[in-house]
Amino acid sequence: MKFFIDTANLAQIKEANDLGILDGVTTNPSLMAKEGIKGSEAVMQHYKTICEMVKGDISAEVISTDFAGIVEEGKKLAAIHKNIVVKVPMIKDGIKAIKWFTDNGIKTNCTLIFSAGQAILAAKAGATYVSPFIGRIDDSGWDGVELIAQIANIYSIQGFKTEILAASIRNALHIVKCAEAGADVCTCPLDSILGLLKHPLTDIGLAKFLEDAKKFA
Repeated sequence: MKFFIDTANLAQIKEANDLGILDGVTTNPSLMAKEGIKGSEAVMQHYKTICEMVKGDISAEVISTDFAGIVEEGKKLAAIHKNIVVKVPMIKDGIKAIKWFTDNGIKTNCTLIFSAGQAILAAKAGATYVSPFIGRIDDSGWDGVELIAQIANIYSIQGFKTEILAASIRNALHIVKCAEAGADVCTCPLDSILGLLKHPLTDIGLAKFLEDAKKFA
């Protein structure tokens, strides 16, 4: 399973990348705004900076909701760098745009996926990735990880090549569960990635090793 970091914060991207396990980045307008990045030129430059930091796919989201607007924005985003993946919402014109991008060699990430039916449509249109929002599904009283498993099973049966990118990750356990369920990619905040490092028995064991080592100093 590939690891993406879900942020526009350059310091966090660098920290994750320095771990040696980072495969890509996902961003959206809300994350850009959180970093105080405003204006189309500033956003484009920020995407370029991220692409220069990380070798993998970088999802850059459109804000248009009509076919022509999505395509126009997507072309501009894709021109920033070869690793840009155009992030398109799961709407009717979004599916049409994903098919257009697919036919024209532009990678896409279909975002705001909340059902297997939506994931099927995105895969039929040729999306590179689909992003089920498992945390938000959990918030609604359903099981987000179960949706990952359902999509993975359908894609396996049907032979779809679209990768499942588990999004809206809330904690380290979500990451483990998504790996078990068959997600190809997990995108999450830095804290969730770092949470995988932690276990009380590791801390206890290390403290004991270090204490014993002092006896030979």
